[in-house]
Amino acid sequence: MPSERVRRVLVYRLGSLGDHMVALPCYRLVRRVFAGAEVRLLTNIPVSGKAAAVEEVLDGSGLVDGYLTYVVGERGPLALVKLWWMILWWRPEVLVYLAPVRGVKAARRDAMFFRLCGVRWVVGVPLTEDLQRSRREGFKNGVPWFEQEGLRLARCVAELGDARVEEQQSWALRLTDQERAEGAALVAEMGDARYFAISLGSKVQPNQWSVERWRELLARVAMEWPGHGLAVIGAADEREISEAVVEAWRAVEGSGPAVNLCGMSKPRVSAAVMERAVMFLGHDSGPGHLAASMGTPVVGIFSARMKAGEWVPHGEHVRVVLHWVDCGGCGLDTCIVERKKCILSIGVDEVMMAMREHAARMGIMVVETDAAAMRVL
Repeated sequence: MPSERVRRVLVYRLGSLGDHMVALPCYRLVRRVFAGAEVRLLTNIPVSGKAAAVEEVLDGSGLVDGYLTYVVGERGPLALVKLWWMILWWRPEVLVYLAPVRGVKAARRDAMFFRLCGVRWVVGVPLTEDLQRSRREGFKNGVPWFEQEGLRLARCVAELGDARVEEQQSWALRLTDQERAEGAALVAEMGDARYFAISLGSKVQPNQWSVERWRELLARVAMEWPGHGLAVIGAADEREISEAVVEAWRAVEGSGPAVNLCGMSKPRVSAAVMERAVMFLGHDSGPGHLAASMGTPVVGIFSARMKAGEWVPHGEHVRVVLHWVDCGGCGLDTCIVERKKCILSIGVDEVMMAMREHAARMGIMVVETDAAAMRVL
């Protein structure tokens, strides 16, 4: 079927903020190939208060025209019939499959289901083991490193063309002037001061560094870069713990203003806040992908829960601090037996050094040998 004759395209992608951020190059590829079609996204309804709805990520981007949603995990006959009828009623001619890895058998079953929904052209179903897994890319600092999820998705839909994953603009959200104005208003009290942005949140317990270490890190950052401000990004239920951490920043003499924005902005406005930051610090979570999409230098404190590199935000402006351990790649949502030994083995000194080195590499700081360790240009 010639792409110019396609009128309706359904893209299948589940997840929340980070899951959709890594798929941005593929969304853009779909829009380029099917320029005259209506594009809707089939996705799940968030079940976690920490998970941003996809509309808060993609609305305003011009990448999709609407959404079809359902509750993941509902596999009963009635739920499947409802989903079947919803898709059949809209009558998409093309289905672009960007689902998470669940095995070849599940992929075949999904492809059959979409064809039963009347879809004639199904693209991107990973029917080989190679497409089902991230490719090994070598080692970084002694850690076995794997292909990022967005690059794997681009391989899956290669029949549509080049997703241009090496171009930074492929990962950008393309904020509106209004969103940037809203972001500027949230940090207005910073004045002309440069500021760091941070996020303490993560949907899963193994990805969370300790509050005590965050407090120590921020106190040291405030001392090393006096006069700089701090903007904290996160969900509403992260506001209290973030405030406890920010207290350590405010207690440092000479520290700049700190604003706790948890629960005060949608993801795209948060991205506008992070776009203005000198650097972003955070866990393996959606805000890191937002910051990276804006070109802001990122230092991420990662656990070894997933394959190294698989969920790292894309770009040379991203630096990750990660310790690989014997139980790496566990995929656990809660780590009790090993007591989060991967992420808790990362010390404050190591993160500070990563910040200094990354900032110097990005050209935003220079080393001073006889005074403070770094000075912002």
